[in-house]
Amino acid sequence: MKDDFSQDEKNSSQTKKSENFSSVNDDSLDWAKQAYLQLKQKQKEEKQLLQKEFEEKEILNIKANVITDSQSNISVENTLQASQDSQGEDELQLGDFDDTFTWSAEVLAAQGKKIDQFSLDEIDWLSRLKQGLEKTRKGFVTDLLDKLGDDPLTPEVLDDLETLLLRADAGVSATDQILESLRTKLNEEVVDASEGLRFLKEQLVNVLEKPIKDSGVDLLSPKKGCLNIWMLVGVNGVGKTTTLGKLASVAKRSGFSAIIAAADTFRAAAVQQVKVWGDRTGVEVIANESKNADPASIVFDAIGASKSKNIDLLLVDTAGRLQTKNNLMEELKKIRKIIDKLAPNANVESLLVLDSSQGQNGLRQALAFADSAELTGVILTKLDGSSRGGVAMAVASEAKLPVRFIGAGEKIRDLRPFNSFEFIEALLTDR
Repeated sequence: MKDDFSQDEKNSSQTKKSENFSSVNDDSLDWAKQAYLQLKQKQKEEKQLLQKEFEEKEILNIKANVITDSQSNISVENTLQASQDSQGEDELQLGDFDDTFTWSAEVLAAQGKKIDQFSLDEIDWLSRLKQGLEKTRKGFVTDLLDKLGDDPLTPEVLDDLETLLLRADAGVSATDQILESLRTKLNEEVVDASEGLRFLKEQLVNVLEKPIKDSGVDLLSPKKGCLNIWMLVGVNGVGKTTTLGKLASVAKRSGFSAIIAAADTFRAAAVQQVKVWGDRTGVEVIANESKNADPASIVFDAIGASKSKNIDLLLVDTAGRLQTKNNLMEELKKIRKIIDKLAPNANVESLLVLDSSQGQNGLRQALAFADSAELTGVILTKLDGSSRGGVAMAVASEAKLPVRFIGAGEKIRDLRPFNSFEFIEALLTDR
């Protein structure tokens, strides 16, 4: 299984990626077809191998549990079929060879991937990301390409671009930074439409990359050999608990052991919701279903369990709260004190879950949570239902927080580590 927390090393500059992307566009159809056929053959071989291993395992299990009672006559075939049905619930399938596949292959190639290195998992994610950003793209890119046209850039076009960026909730700071770079370039040389679009992509990536580079961690993943504690904070309704479950799934698929602390004791049924995700991902849940249970005590127990079992990653679900609720903010600080006391050597991340559709309100949440929750990053959710995907730029430039993960759908695989180059290509593609 591909390590979902890992990606190939980034190229030395985002400019190089943009240039690579331009070059692969010219004659991409033939090698995209080759990549598709290779993936199709690879999927067929893997499916046959898994089928063989699965059947051998099931036959051994059935033989070991043979029931001599003639009334218990269950066929091997039926047992196999039932198990396969449940196992295939989240199985990836190679879709049609279409523009989306070709675009996904081009994005991977621009990042240095060779045809035989493409994985179905990567292709699947890029197609989901492209689809997830469709609402933002329809409003933003259609107008942008219309404004750019085929003629060189003009100051008037840049004024229109400023309006478009603000409308997509990119934020004032990011918009000013991008427009200043474009105006400087325009004063130095004539910039045609295609070069203007390429330069715009480069500047947007730079905005997203700055807080990531400042953090010193290009890709957030648990560190082996020590306890990692990730706290998820945010207001009710942003998809915090669902995101936690998806993170648990990513961790398991990537070979990390995990435990979940169900520390959201203020919301009815929150603990049950976490337990459902625990069952679904095979991750143990530490919880206390007593009314008004102390969240800090649950975290206390979860840290103890994580230490005794040498767990790699402890995921902490905290109570959904408005940034104005002082008592709940104090609860966050209390949980953080418990962590600092019991696990002073742990790698601690405090990740704010933001609903992309909330736009500037989401940015205000980030700014308000930054101090009380000691935020280290942001997870953007519900990109598939939002026309405000530009809020990623606002979070990076104004809250100065790195975007660490993004969610672009409801399925368990619809959450992945954030890649600024892929995000901007998906946002600004015209295909």
